Amino acid sequence: MEFPEQDAAHMARAVALAARGHGTTSPNPVVGCVVLDAAGAVAGEGFHLYAGGPHAEVGALAQAGERARGGTAYVTLEPCDHTGRTGPCSRALLDAGIARVVVAVADPNPKAAGGAARLRAAGVEVTMGVLAAEAGRVNEEWLTYARLGRSHVTWKFAATLDGRSAAEDGTSQWITSPEARADVHRLRAAADAIVAGVGTVLADDPRLTARPDGPSAARRPPLRVVVDTEARTPPDARVLDDQAPTLLAVADDADTGRLKADVLRLPRHGSGLDLRALLAELAARDVVGVFLEGGPTLAGSFLREGLADRVVAYVAPALLGSGRAALGPAGVGTIDAIHRLTFDEISPIGPDVRLIARPAAQPSREQ
Repeated sequence: MEFPEQDAAHMARAVALAARGHGTTSPNPVVGCVVLDAAGAVAGEGFHLYAGGPHAEVGALAQAGERARGGTAYVTLEPCDHTGRTGPCSRALLDAGIARVVVAVADPNPKAAGGAARLRAAGVEVTMGVLAAEAGRVNEEWLTYARLGRSHVTWKFAATLDGRSAAEDGTSQWITSPEARADVHRLRAAADAIVAGVGTVLADDPRLTARPDGPSAARRPPLRVVVDTEARTPPDARVLDDQAPTLLAVADDADTGRLKADVLRLPRHGSGLDLRALLAELAARDVVGVFLEGGPTLAGSFLREGLADRVVAYVAPALLGSGRAALGPAGVGTIDAIHRLTFDEISPIGPDVRLIARPAAQPSREQ
């Protein structure tokens, strides 16, 4: 469906504003809002900055003041119609005298939805679906969480041009550049949880912490999650230090007596754990976005189950010829079963290249 050029332009600005909330709004969505006055001039802008803080509409209306009366509001997500830590945005728009509201994506959360219906019932003109794909993309983690009842998963890996993540002797530090590693820490800091398998813990003893530079350094540390079916994590592993909270996901019959850690027991699934149950349990703990950094076996399991929503690959201009592959068995027995992706972005990061892609058919992007 085509929309007026002006609607698309103002919604594009609202989408850009929404993106500023990445990493700070969880478990709430990222939302942007632009308010025009009755003459069509921009009177106010806002975005949701943190959970419990003013919603995007409230911020934009406050900036617009009396100029909002008779004007238009562009919002990336349907205005909420419930009272939580803040009041309903539908009521705020009505109180401000807004005459028209343009929405990109309908709210899939039944507790908050209904804002568009309330606005229409009060005589406000409501247009839905403007730049829905763009607004859905910027808010994809929360939309997965709200629509599917599980955490959104970004799988990250670093590899050589020939797809190796480690040499024959197991060494892997460092395949990519300091610039790429700094970028990884930035992405880690924006996630709610960092997930790895016990194999990675045993091989590398990683901290699994986010250590970004700049403003994101002040954000709360992501939860560290170790997928450890048989509870093999050593009691002195660095992932169990006090630098960030840690959750060990183990089989429901695993012996955890020697471990002093927060444990999540899950059903077995094949030789590992039920990963869908893991993501549902994490969502219940308000984990909206997961950053998967496990080794090839765990990554293969997530892909096999259709649970990798986005792939971020850092590729170094280097060759190994042998060694560990970045991805293990992923349920592909024939070329017809290949996991096809579409590229979102290809960017140079120092001497390396960052590739961002997603499955060509992604359930979390259902409208």
